[in-house]
Amino acid sequence: MRYLWVVLALGVAMPAGRAAGPTGSSSVPSGILRGRVTVARPLSAVRSMPAPGSGTDGRQRGLTGDTRRQAVVFFEEAPAGDEAPTPTRVRMHQTSETFVPHLLAITTGSTVEFPNDDRTYHNVFSLSKARRFDLGRYAAGQSKSVTFDRAGFVRVFCEIHSHMNAFILVFGHRFFAVTDQDGRYRIDRIPPGTYRVTAWYEGIAERTEQVTILAGGTADLDFTLR
Repeated sequence: MRYLWVVLALGVAMPAGRAAGPTGSSSVPSGILRGRVTVARPLSAVRSMPAPGSGTDGRQRGLTGDTRRQAVVFFEEAPAGDEAPTPTRVRMHQTSETFVPHLLAITTGSTVEFPNDDRTYHNVFSLSKARRFDLGRYAAGQSKSVTFDRAGFVRVFCEIHSHMNAFILVFGHRFFAVTDQDGRYRIDRIPPGTYRVTAWYEGIAERTEQVTILAGGTADLDFTLR
């Protein structure tokens, strides 16, 4: 009995050295954060353009897409003890000499493919500290890819077409969302706690607010960026 008492005592004492996080018990219901991001003076208006894969003559086929530039809402820090994010594989097309989508938000370890849907050569590159790369020139129908292992903001360009640019935001956690065409966002499965949340737009406007997520609750947080 004395040996068992010592084991039990150690079992209680050992976790005391771990940092307490907002995640708490796994049985605690998670919460939801939602809201809307309003950009007071957007840089560009909504334009119609060919959908990915349609080629430069896509509008003649009735294929159009909304290229409204969207915002990203993200947690400044992930909840303590949260699981590591799962890498994904996504595409950023080159269509009508435009990157589609203009904005991507991914987790570390994810890979982005850059297919060339145009009838001309492209040369995708970035000089950003988070991920420098130069894919070289490649023809229509070809595709090259880049894996992003470090969190940060990456600005993407085409060496041949100076008007082409895009953003890739890389996060070391899963607590982020890209707004929809109406500026709305939603982040699910958030452990209860108080967090600093930032809304980011085009690298020229951002705002950080504090929000408290209750167990099983839904918090609303709107942003106005100027």
